Amino acid sequence: MEFGRIRNYINGEWAASTSDEVLINHNPATGAPISEVPMSTAKEVDAAVRAAHAAFEEWRRVPAVTRARYLMRFRELLEAHYEELSVIQTKEHGKTIDESRGETRRGIENVEVACGIPTLMMGESLEDVAGGIDCRVMREPLGVFACIAPFNFPFMIPLWFMPYALATGNTFVVKASEYVPNTQTRVFEIIDELDLPPGVVNLVHGGRQTAEALIDHSDVRGITFVGSSPVAKQIYRRCGAMGKRVIAQGGAKNCLVVMPDAELDPTIAANLTSFFGSTGQRCLAGANALVVGQDGRFNRRYLETLADAAAEIKLGDGLDETTQMGPLQAHFRKERVMTYIDKGIAEGADLLLDGRQHALSTATAGSCFLGPSIFDNVRLDMSIAQDEIFGPVATVIRAGSLESAIDMVNSLPYGNMASIFTSSGKAARTFAHGVQAGNVGVNIGVAAPMAFFPFSGMKNSFYGVLHGQGKDVVRFFTESKVLIERWF
Repeated sequence: MEFGRIRNYINGEWAASTSDEVLINHNPATGAPISEVPMSTAKEVDAAVRAAHAAFEEWRRVPAVTRARYLMRFRELLEAHYEELSVIQTKEHGKTIDESRGETRRGIENVEVACGIPTLMMGESLEDVAGGIDCRVMREPLGVFACIAPFNFPFMIPLWFMPYALATGNTFVVKASEYVPNTQTRVFEIIDELDLPPGVVNLVHGGRQTAEALIDHSDVRGITFVGSSPVAKQIYRRCGAMGKRVIAQGGAKNCLVVMPDAELDPTIAANLTSFFGSTGQRCLAGANALVVGQDGRFNRRYLETLADAAAEIKLGDGLDETTQMGPLQAHFRKERVMTYIDKGIAEGADLLLDGRQHALSTATAGSCFLGPSIFDNVRLDMSIAQDEIFGPVATVIRAGSLESAIDMVNSLPYGNMASIFTSSGKAARTFAHGVQAGNVGVNIGVAAPMAFFPFSGMKNSFYGVLHGQGKDVVRFFTESKVLIERWF
């Protein structure tokens, strides 16, 4: 991956942006510049959407089995470039190579599921709904859709949507995050090998103005978005005002409820991965540990074991196979997390482990590194317990009972994920049925649905009706046409 200016992919051709506004990105582990990203103009967005719009009528008439075969070939090529794609993610995001490999695998799994579109897109029929009258439902594509992608999963998130949109007969435009554009650029170089009809899928780079040009374009029928809740809410309202379909996945403040009967060793291992995996930069990351009950001995063991294990996490360049946690994606993200550490101290929480003091060797000392932090004696009304920090900060809150813990989870404005750690089936069922969260885990630190299930979300974590992945997103990209027929 050589430093250079990133290009757009429009109507089957690579095209340099004419924009004078650029963003230079750096490898967060080394500080080396890795790409120059243009903030594409509204005219360039229009060209991408017009190309997709022009390609739609022909593409929708391609048989579903043929569309699926394009995706089968796409899957084969992604597998062939599996390690290369994972390395690119690590270089521009900072996550460890194993975490990038996991992301690559999850993205490919969505392509695999979309290959089943001849079955997934089937309609329904019933003869003799009345005398001599039959009825059937057909699922039809709608036109041009777009994805506004986040920085934290540069490979996977566009694949929550793009394969399904193409499989159902729609055309698509991806706006990659301007902070991590290299992964999608490489993906589109692979797509270029598929010989898809020009305009079926397009890539534009840029920031907020580029995204707004996509949202507002009259030929775009729907938007898929993953990012912060304030932006998700704005996009939801904006799309609603224009009658567009929208999936707007927002932020999170996920709680891990730890019961006194939990198996400690696997619980600690799962909690560590949840709190500090991907440096806390994921919407399924654990944030608040709600430790239940009055068993002081268990509470001390949990806290001491968690802190001791977190203190041993090895920071470094994610391409080093021995690294356990990489840097934050950019220096301004690190600064934001550090302000929350200051807030936690000012609010009166006990900073049990200070990630700002985590030592790094001279060889790997980059400005984006920040070690794990753990706060104890946190109150639910503190900002560190309420706000999405999006970094390696864990807070520990005491809950008197399971019911109290459920009430705490439900009082938070977000509802992306919640997990319980317990040996009690009764407690697990009570939690699963009572908690207001779209993705629920039982003895699972990161409750990430497989590609054939929807990636859910509730409250301020999700705006929309249908979710990404699986049957939900197939319904999102299609409309039901009902045919009622009688023959004389």
